[in-house]
Amino acid sequence: MNWNHWFRQIHRWPSVAFTAAVTVDIIAALQGKSTVWVGLLARLPLCLLMLTDLYLFLLPDAARRRGRWE
Repeated sequence: MNWNHWFRQIHRWPSVAFTAAVTVDIIAALQGKSTVWVGLLARLPLCLLMLTDLYLFLLPDAARRRGRWE
């Protein structure tokens, strides 16, 4: 298995966690029970998504510079 496959797999799971956290945040806001920690619940998966997304975003440029397309 190569690094690209691992980064794509790692990128998928925080996206699921982020979607769940945003759903919980919306439900809490609609019920009027929103607190600060519920609002911050989505920040950790979002930070992980940002890091893996930057790698995946720059991957085609790096492959082009190496002379091959992955």
